Amino acid sequence: MAEGWARHLKGDVIEAYSAGIETHGLNPNAVKVMAEAGVDISGHRSKHVEELKDVEFDYVVTVCDNAHESCPLFSGRTKIVHVGFQDPPRMAKDVKTDEEKLNCYRRVRDEIRKFVERLPKVLESL
Repeated sequence: MAEGWARHLKGDVIEAYSAGIETHGLNPNAVKVMAEAGVDISGHRSKHVEELKDVEFDYVVTVCDNAHESCPLFSGRTKIVHVGFQDPPRMAKDVKTDEEKLNCYRRVRDEIRKFVERLPKVLESL
């Protein structure tokens, strides 16, 4: 969702990539709630950080605690910033209805949007 928002809202000033230390595929609930907000991420894919090893990043922003704890090393000029958001699948695990599950994703979607709207300036203060 973060890559989707960054490309949608800040594509003119940010070159956004999303990757992790494991690939999981796109979560259909994330695709659905982003589409509700007018952002199509259905063409995105889960990428491994190794796929981006040749990209020189100014910033790497981790958005979940697991990524923050296991973030690989990047070149000396790359600044790593952690901005923790709750994990929607984990939040939705114990809810009863599909609508309640989607609400977990909607909440995190909206929190990520608020963060991305403040980019890149907010990175300077972190």
